[in-house]
Amino acid sequence: MIRLPAQFRNLPVVALLFVGLSINHASAAAPTGWPQWRGPNRDGHSPATSVNTNWESKPPKLEWQVEGLGKGYASVSVVDGKIFTSGNLSDGQAIIALSAQDGSQLWSTTVTDTIPKHGYGGSRTTPTVDGDHLYAVPSDGSIVCLKVSDGSVVWKKSFQEFGGKMMSGWGYSESPLVDGDWVLCTPGGKYAAIVALNRTTGELVWKAAMPDFITPDGKKPKKTGAGYSSIVVSNGAGVKQYVQLLGGGVMGVRASNGEVLWSYTGVANRTANIPTPVPSGDDIFVSSGYGTGSALLKLEAEGNGVKATEQYFLNAKTMQNHHGGMVKVGDHIYCGRGHGRGFPVCIEVRSGKVVWGDGIRGEGSGSAAVMYVDGHLIFRYESGPVVLIEATPKKYNMRGAFTPPVIKGKCWAHPVVVGDKLFLREQDTLMCYRLAK
Repeated sequence: MIRLPAQFRNLPVVALLFVGLSINHASAAAPTGWPQWRGPNRDGHSPATSVNTNWESKPPKLEWQVEGLGKGYASVSVVDGKIFTSGNLSDGQAIIALSAQDGSQLWSTTVTDTIPKHGYGGSRTTPTVDGDHLYAVPSDGSIVCLKVSDGSVVWKKSFQEFGGKMMSGWGYSESPLVDGDWVLCTPGGKYAAIVALNRTTGELVWKAAMPDFITPDGKKPKKTGAGYSSIVVSNGAGVKQYVQLLGGGVMGVRASNGEVLWSYTGVANRTANIPTPVPSGDDIFVSSGYGTGSALLKLEAEGNGVKATEQYFLNAKTMQNHHGGMVKVGDHIYCGRGHGRGFPVCIEVRSGKVVWGDGIRGEGSGSAAVMYVDGHLIFRYESGPVVLIEATPKKYNMRGAFTPPVIKGKCWAHPVVVGDKLFLREQDTLMCYRLAK
């Protein structure tokens, strides 16, 4: 069954005869591996199977280690034997391609005129690979399209064109979303909170205005603009929509035209809203740190639109995710909770009940970047340790841990597993571990 790009969903059958190339692109060009932020489906799940899941008896083996990625907290995307990431080099922020075989550099393209200046200097964006092109959002506030083959620039758009604005001064941190013939990103402007661009030309398709965020006590949030999250797709209430966490809260916009469908301020804080929302069916699980908390939203049809209703709210003591993200496996959410703590926790999504996690401190300290592979979770702690935990609500079952040889500060880059390889970015260094049984 062919799944049409969003812009063709409502066209009559005859009109579809003229968009065959776009349909072919949507159905045939999906790359294998880890093509974007949080993996193939933006849910933190690796499709890899039959990997070593007993690190106590057989810790992962370091296969190779390379330098030259520059300063940055970006993770990596891996497609067709090539690795893509971003980093600050001597002449500006660059997108870098490496061989997945040995880490040798294939090309490097500087995409900013100078090194962007902001708190915690360095790159953030994980490139999104789509066929012959990749897309990235440099931390200075722009979106760039490059050729995968040689890194040459196809087009670039500055967020100033859309009145771009960040909620605070730590640099744009988004990884763009490619959906059909469009690429989506979040300038955070009043009239262009989210924009959809033609992925081939960069031309504007539509822009979604910033919602009129109103807090439960009837006030406007003190922070607006883009947050530090990335867009995800939801089909909640039977309507395809793009969901994003911004400075003022969470919003959902109609995928076909950018119409704002709903907004929610409960998890917004005044400093930095970071975790990527987790959509599932008609639900959206959202969280934020800085003493905020978490919530489950239910999406329901309302007239021709959609409304979001809070099902429950968990206070910061019970569940807040600073950054490092959350992974849903079955009926449960797994992540590190606590602001800058990363205490491992399992939450039952429907009820918000903490299944396990009370009193568990884990093997490392600081926030934990989390992903799922082959029935297990990989926690990468800010302090360096990488831990394997069984993804089960039955109990906390740690299956081993190791500490990489390179720790240069805060280990914030998310781990990535493709096939039997585990990739760990640490500032200028990339390490590749073998997970084969």
